[in-house]
Order: sequence, then structure tokens, then C-alpha cells
Amino acid sequence: MLFKANASRRHHIPKQRHRVRNWAGYDAGLRARGSLAVWFTPEAVARWRAETRTTPGGQRLYSDLAITTALTLRAVFRLPLRQTEGLVGSIVRLVGVELAVPDHSTLSRRAQTLRLPSEPVSSGGAVELLVDSTGVKLCGPGEWSVEKHGTQRRHAWKKLHVGLDAVTGRILAATLTDHGVDDGSQVGALLDQVEEPLAAFVANGAYDQTGVAAAVAEHTLDVAVVVPPRSTAVPSANAATDPTQRDQHLQYIAEHGRLAWQKAFRYTVRALVEAFFSHWKRVIGDGLRFQTEDRRNAEIAIAVRTLNRMLDLGHPDFIRVA
Repeated sequence: MLFKANASRRHHIPKQRHRVRNWAGYDAGLRARGSLAVWFTPEAVARWRAETRTTPGGQRLYSDLAITTALTLRAVFRLPLRQTEGLVGSIVRLVGVELAVPDHSTLSRRAQTLRLPSEPVSSGGAVELLVDSTGVKLCGPGEWSVEKHGTQRRHAWKKLHVGLDAVTGRILAATLTDHGVDDGSQVGALLDQVEEPLAAFVANGAYDQTGVAAAVAEHTLDVAVVVPPRSTAVPSANAATDPTQRDQHLQYIAEHGRLAWQKAFRYTVRALVEAFFSHWKRVIGDGLRFQTEDRRNAEIAIAVRTLNRMLDLGHPDFIRVA
């Protein structure tokens, strides 16, 4: 709270309380997340073997859906590749079907070139997109190994950029970059993954850049760009005659204050993306297990599919308690 606007006056604001109105259905969805039948589907069994190639080259044994299913089980239950191989083998035996089980080397190799099966698109309406980034750790020596043997480099990490639907909570876009990459530079890459038009674009002050507004306008015209101007921001040269959205935000903040601006322009909805990052790290974990960039990108894509699937199983309907 040291660097928050009006931090000295926030101590009297009571913490909000909420109640889940659909607890029975949400509770059933939470239990279903641990069901093997959810992640090892009949569709995967039917399409387990790869289609016959019509071009020169070796014939693959497993389809992309089979590899995706195995790596999804790995993400859900946080397993190493060898334990993932064992889990898939045990499920195949329990189901009683004649399927070959991909070994851990095959899973690692196929993750490098994996093409994920297409997902059904969302409702098709305009999206209120929440954009933010967080850090994810890379695989490395454990604390005991570092203390005993030392390390020649600092712990490395990557930056995960996401675009979240504020209404449904689904992840619509995700990219993985080096930790030094500017957040605003990835807006175009995220918007390229969003097929629906935007109703609003909401992000924090790190996205207060001209290039961000241009990328949003290129995707959808006349979109509400809700990004707090920096404390040192000044109006544009044409603010008096032809004010931009940013100029209007600056004027509103000058007249009513930053807290009133957050409420008036629905900036407070951005708290949902902060809660989402907490959910990601509790369910998927705060690190990446693969060692190469292409495999890490596949790992992120599978994590996105997994969390969206969990959301489909049961989504909490919160109501604020007075």
C-alpha cells in the first residue's frame, strides 16, 4: 500500500465480503476437477492413434490429442514426465482399452512441435478484456543444492502475459516472454489471439503508452481503454479541442480524484486478473518444468486449456454481502 494512490486514507475502508450463491454446483465442479474421466475423455480414446500420413516421412503412433491428454494430466496433477507415463498406463488398463502408452521421451519430444486441438470459441459477444503479466520461475537447482554446491547464476524467470474475459473469467490469450520485455509491447500479440471484438480494454499503469492505444484501436474501433495515466502525465497538445480518452481520464482525475475515477470507469474490475494469477499459481504452480522455449510455450497453452476446462466444470457466482 506504500505506493497506492491515497494510501493514507484507505485504512478505514472495510474489507468486502462475498457469498457464493451457487455453492452446490460449484462444489460439484471442484470435485470433478480431480476426476480422471474429465481429463481422459472418450474422444481422446477414439482419436488416440495418429492419422496416416500422406507425405514422405515416418508415421507417428500418437495423435496430437493423445499427447495433449497426457500433458494435461501432467499439468492437473503436477507430475514429472515418467510419473505421467505411469498414470496414463494405469488409466488405459483400468479403462480396458488396447492403447499404446507414450513414454516420457516421446512426451518431451512431441511437446516441442505440438499442435493443440482447437477449442470451441466463446459466445461471440464483445469482450471486456483484462490484461496483465506475472512472473513464472524456470526449472533450476533446489535450495539445498544451491546452499551445498553454490550456483553460478541467479534464479531465472519468465514473464507470462494474459488476456482475461472479465465476465466469463476465461483466458482468451497468453504469451510467454523474457522477464525484461515491456508489458505494453505484448498487447498486439495478445489481441491477435482474441477473435471477438472488444467492449473495453482494462490494464494497469504500465500500459499507459501510445502504442497500446493504437494496438487496441487496430483490433476494434471506439473501444474504452481504461488505463490509469501516470502521475506525471500531461494532456496532449489538442486536449482542449479534440481530447483523447487519456485526456478525458486526466481531466476526470483532476476534478474528482483517482479513486472516483477507478469507480466511474470500472477500473476496479482489474482485481479479477490479480485473483486469476493467484489461482494459476495454486492450481498449475508458479514455475515451468520444460527446459526449451517451444516446450514451455506448449506448457503454457496446455495450462490455459486446463484452467478454462476447470472453469467450465463449475464457476462461482459471487454476491456481495452488506
